[in-house]
Amino acid sequence: MSWQEEIDDLNRRRRMAEAGGGEEGIARQRKQGKMLVRERIAAIADPGSFQEIMALSGHGTYQDGRLTHFTPKPYVSGTMRIEGRKVMVHAGDFTVRGGSAGGHRGGMGQEMSAAERAIEWRLPYVRLLDAAGGSVRTFEDYGRTYLPDGSQRTQYDVRLMNWVPTASAVLGSVAGVPAIEACMAHFSVMVKGISQIFPGGPPVVKAALGLDITKEELGGDHIHTRLSGCIDNVAETEQDAFDQIRRFLSYLPASVHEMPPRGPVTDDPERQEESLLTAMPKNKRATYDVRKVINAVVDKGSFFEIAPLYGRARITGLARIDGFPVGIEANNPRYNGGSTDVAAGSKAMRLMQLCDLFHLPFISLADEPGFMVGPEAERQGIERAGARMVATVCSTRMPWLTIVMGKLYGVAGQNHHRPSGMFRRYAWPSANWGSMHITGGVAAAYRREIAEAPDPEARKAEIEARLQALASPFLTAEATGQDIIDPRTTRQKMVEFVHDAQRILQSQVGVPGLPYLP
Repeated sequence: MSWQEEIDDLNRRRRMAEAGGGEEGIARQRKQGKMLVRERIAAIADPGSFQEIMALSGHGTYQDGRLTHFTPKPYVSGTMRIEGRKVMVHAGDFTVRGGSAGGHRGGMGQEMSAAERAIEWRLPYVRLLDAAGGSVRTFEDYGRTYLPDGSQRTQYDVRLMNWVPTASAVLGSVAGVPAIEACMAHFSVMVKGISQIFPGGPPVVKAALGLDITKEELGGDHIHTRLSGCIDNVAETEQDAFDQIRRFLSYLPASVHEMPPRGPVTDDPERQEESLLTAMPKNKRATYDVRKVINAVVDKGSFFEIAPLYGRARITGLARIDGFPVGIEANNPRYNGGSTDVAAGSKAMRLMQLCDLFHLPFISLADEPGFMVGPEAERQGIERAGARMVATVCSTRMPWLTIVMGKLYGVAGQNHHRPSGMFRRYAWPSANWGSMHITGGVAAAYRREIAEAPDPEARKAEIEARLQALASPFLTAEATGQDIIDPRTTRQKMVEFVHDAQRILQSQVGVPGLPYLP
């Protein structure tokens, strides 16, 4: 006796599930210039590597015991491979009721979700988000309303972030729980022109506030990659978004239980860039391009910047040093002089958490004027942000290397140093430091003496000159043993440190340290 009839039924059900929301929903997706869900998975995965889970899940209509109509679940999940490594993927299907979960019910015997499997199997997790979130249509499906209990499900999204690398791509108008999931990631990206996130869209805003607004005005990339910081990067196309996720994951291990993979060694570890000798201008009012410094010291072409449009006083990203993945940050003198404001501090802390969680050395290129001052910084709560940063720095464990290129002042300067664990600091001859800038500090510390002088400006200049004579980094080196290096040897020092760091990192594998908070 053959089971071919049942196999034919299985294949028919699969075809019905793969049809998504039908011709109308597919046409609407195409009209918006967006890929279909399975096209997206094919575009991000290694060719032919996707294996679907829960493929037959959905809601069927039967007549005389035969399936006559089938509405699939509004998402597609499964495993795929990226650069040969297995990854779990969960992708919303907007063609099925706008990606809303209404009408899809679990129950006793429910299979594990993709998020649960990613945790238990120790696999990186990728979300391809194109879902409208909850809908009042759900009330009719259930025949009742319900108490919000999303945390029963989203608890796994929280756990994910402390165990496996997680990335989110926003590929449409994403609202409700999926909008929160967009931020529940170590890296997030949205596509210019087709992607928005918000807790409630324009109809909800209209009902609540009486405000007419478009989806793009409410939650487009200009909001979330520049102002709110909810999303890290913006992509020009969906394929660009997928390529960014593939590159991000290439620096990280599959889970906290493994070491990050060493990439190909394609750059000379002894390379010295002559440009570093003149990278720091002697004119303290002049600026410079710190991205050129980063690219001069990391493996060529390896720097992957994260959140380039947000918190622009700090530059953060991932790179490789002699093939080993590292996290790297730098003050950006071309934005607020490099002063750390709330946004820049938040961005830096996220990178620290990422490196601590996934066993990457952390490298800081410091030219720190201090925390941002002024009325706007006070309104944003710069002191509490500073306190969080101090706590984050002191809680990390990963090996940390700081190169002091220029300024290092105040509590913000303190946050380029860690008092415990494997920490190393070098300074360039261009470095200068202290509790605060001499220029601003003189006016405060010598206020009475200056005010009582016959020529206050002359006295102020005299005091500043006296103190500047004490600002040489070599005087500090005499007293403290601080190592000062030729800037051209920076890459060599980094290579040595990163190699030494591997022994420490191996002892931290499998033991989550600093909890990752979005």
